[in-house]
Amino acid sequence: GGNIMDSLKGADLGDVPVIPDYIHETYAAIEQTLDGVLECGAVPISIGGDHAITLGELRAIAKKHGKVSLVHFDSHLDLCDTVFGQKYNHGTPFRRAMEEGLIDPEKSVQIGMRGSLYDPDDFKIAADLGFTVIPGDKLHTYSPEDLLKVIKEKVGDNKVFLTFDIDFVDPAYAPGTGTPEVGGFTSFETLQYIRALKDLNFTGFDVVEVAPPYDHSEITAYMGANIIFEFMSILAYQKKIGKRK
Repeated sequence: GGNIMDSLKGADLGDVPVIPDYIHETYAAIEQTLDGVLECGAVPISIGGDHAITLGELRAIAKKHGKVSLVHFDSHLDLCDTVFGQKYNHGTPFRRAMEEGLIDPEKSVQIGMRGSLYDPDDFKIAADLGFTVIPGDKLHTYSPEDLLKVIKEKVGDNKVFLTFDIDFVDPAYAPGTGTPEVGGFTSFETLQYIRALKDLNFTGFDVVEVAPPYDHSEITAYMGANIIFEFMSILAYQKKIGKRK
């Protein structure tokens, strides 16, 4: 019901100076970049990159806001201890974030997981770590209001970081990603789920795993851009009702 350009001030700060093949140095660059954004009182919206980047973001978020709730849209849990023997990559960020005390798994929700699993006990592992998981097949039976109810029960008024992996969306609507999983969600369903979360206490957002070379039609990038627009619209709405300065 509003124009984000009337409600918000923002800037495109360009690319974080990533260092190819040097993930820890890249994490430090991500953290340093977001430190400056957060010091200004702004809400960072980061664009990936694969899901490894979220660990660097969460390190900066935790310095500013303390341990936060994670609301995680994805087709994969990204809770592996290692992938190909490595502890830092796009399959492990939330295991590391939990270990570092950046997120509270007991107040976090992972949404949309489906497809072939990396381990037959993936969902059990997530539950044992404290996460609430809403698998894709269950989410297909939920209305946006149903999803909000589950998230609010877990998150409450806690500060929230929302991370969105584009492979949550079915590859018919977002084919440009490195690990597509069929049986996902339409673009319309995706936007409805995000809009339902408009009253959560967000500290930041990201959209990751968009890979334009895999999609010459560019519909994946267009989907990602619209998700970012929804994030900004949430901030504008919260400012409009006085929930955010």
